[in-house]
Amino acid sequence: MAKVQRALISVSDKTGIVEFAKALSGLKVEIISTGGTAKTLSDQKLKIEEVSKYTGFPEMLGGRLKTLHPKIHGGLLWRRDNTQDERDIKANQIKSIDMVVVNLYPFEQTVSKPNVAFDEAIENIDIGGPTMLRAASKNFRDVVVIVDPADYDKVIQELKTHNGEVSYDTKFYLAQKVFAHTARYDTLISNYLSRHGKTGETFPQYYTQSYLKINDLRYGENPHQKAALYKEPLYNGLSIVDAKILQGKEMSYNNYLDSGAALDLIREFKKPAAVIIKHNNPCGVATADAIESAYVNAYEIDPLSAFGGVIALNRDVNVATAKEILKLFVEIIIAPGFDPEALKLLSAKPNIRLLALDLSQAPSGFEIRKLQGGLLVQERDTAMVSDFKSLKVVTKRKPSDDELTALEFAWKVCKHMKSNAIVFTATDRALGIGVGQTSRVDSAKLAAMKAVHPLKGSVVGSDAFFPNRDGIDFLASVGATAVIQPGGSIKDNDVIAAADEHNIVMVFTGMRHFKH
Repeated sequence: MAKVQRALISVSDKTGIVEFAKALSGLKVEIISTGGTAKTLSDQKLKIEEVSKYTGFPEMLGGRLKTLHPKIHGGLLWRRDNTQDERDIKANQIKSIDMVVVNLYPFEQTVSKPNVAFDEAIENIDIGGPTMLRAASKNFRDVVVIVDPADYDKVIQELKTHNGEVSYDTKFYLAQKVFAHTARYDTLISNYLSRHGKTGETFPQYYTQSYLKINDLRYGENPHQKAALYKEPLYNGLSIVDAKILQGKEMSYNNYLDSGAALDLIREFKKPAAVIIKHNNPCGVATADAIESAYVNAYEIDPLSAFGGVIALNRDVNVATAKEILKLFVEIIIAPGFDPEALKLLSAKPNIRLLALDLSQAPSGFEIRKLQGGLLVQERDTAMVSDFKSLKVVTKRKPSDDELTALEFAWKVCKHMKSNAIVFTATDRALGIGVGQTSRVDSAKLAAMKAVHPLKGSVVGSDAFFPNRDGIDFLASVGATAVIQPGGSIKDNDVIAAADEHNIVMVFTGMRHFKH
């Protein structure tokens, strides 16, 4: 280790910098600084040498060029145990710089502003800062490098207790932190610029992301798995991460997964709607003229599965809805807002997590799944039939108005169920839900088995085509009158013929909604 005798300070975020610089000065550390930071410190009567005086070269190009100079980078990069390095710096009259305190131009904050001008974003790309940070971090054995104000106290404490030196472990930790920080900074710039390019490329050659950890979670899908929650930078779409948690226990890994699924489905409906999610699948979905009625109808679809579920509502929670929900044990309620009296009622069950979130935004970005040693990236499935009246009717009988309304409801629900997915519905609610089976017929049988209400007169949504007529034969046996499905099977003609035999309406969407 070597004593810190000279520090270069250049910060955009000046949190705690005056106190830190005063502590360095009290330890007889010389301070070099750049324009804005130098003024802040000088105003506090601290002895500062400006970089331009130190290098003998003025700041120029409107502040773009300040620290890119051999006297700066030579002082940072020379290896204290290398005799040739020592000869080089002496020959060129370069002094050691033993500490760098730098944080970068606020690029993320700048581009997060609505309608930020492209030129303003470009001017907030820091060049000298990352260069100094990387140089100092490469030479971390000899140079202390600080990018985070949260580390100021730790470093000062070590300087005081170790005779002006900082331990190897601390310097290594700080260098690691710097490279993570500059990698994230460059990733933000790269991703911002990719949105403004005209390559016509949906998926870039290099897919880089840098997520910020929000907090550790209690555990993952199972108690023996560790887990954490991260936030995507510059994300401006609908996200459960942005929900305001009004009360309740800490959110778990599974809570976040189920809540995300609930958000995706609830956004399909304009009328007051309620969705109940269990294990990432809907077990209740309904619409009504009032939100309390929508919730009651959704609950009655599968009361057993609703126990311990996640509820999403697309209207504020009122007193009537809160009273109904309190009859059941639930994990989470997600809504745009909660009426004060409803909040008061729900506070009687303080473990229920209440999440307020603006549902008017749409999700954005890609869907990502990690594989062993790789990554799957795809566009989000935001597609939906734009005009259900124009769908291709492939059977002899045409749908009635009520059947068409129910088919639209069924199609919106089955889009958000795990494949293979079959859902029986009425015009305003699901009746029976069958998900995740390896056979479409098994999904249909499961949906019928779980149905509480009679299925006579119901319609059916299927996320993918029927490979054989046996599925249609079963649907007819339990009373379904209409089916919506993508079509596209080599046995479509057999399936259509089966529907005609049973006087079942069948419409093709030409669009599949597999969800694995």
